Amino acid sequence: MSTVPFVTCDLLDDNPEKNIQVMCPSLDGKFFKSYGGRKSFGGQVVTVKCFEDNSRVKELLATNGQGKVLVVDGGASMRCALMGDMIAESAVENHWNGVIIYGCVRDVDAIATLDLGVHALAAIPQKSNRKGLGETDVALSFGGVVIQSGQFIYADNNGIVIAEEALVQL
Repeated sequence: MSTVPFVTCDLLDDNPEKNIQVMCPSLDGKFFKSYGGRKSFGGQVVTVKCFEDNSRVKELLATNGQGKVLVVDGGASMRCALMGDMIAESAVENHWNGVIIYGCVRDVDAIATLDLGVHALAAIPQKSNRKGLGETDVALSFGGVVIQSGQFIYADNNGIVIAEEALVQL
């Protein structure tokens, strides 16, 4: 697995003058958990907003993601997964650094073996329906932060931080 030379705590400590948002670890009882093989990951943000439809997630992760992290606002749905092992494998093949899902994933044992950072709220075996719905490159708001495409996001077991500019070379 790849290692990324940062710890989110140090990014905050080393950059006190920068406007860095810190995602709340719990908002309404929702906690992000690490599911991927990469325990720390970061990169330039690409956003997608979708509710119980992973069409846009699948499409985006099938494109070149070099140096990027897909951030998905799934509306915190606990009824179906927005990513499973096949879509996660596509993300690895297309060089994505990671995926952060405000919702669920599935196939977690397979995802844990992949060189991909994955944070999500929970796991559920139910897959989503694909109806071609969802918006890309829109501002997302969850976890007490606002996230936009083009920003930079960093995640590890300490939490998730968002900055306007790159804080480390990945």
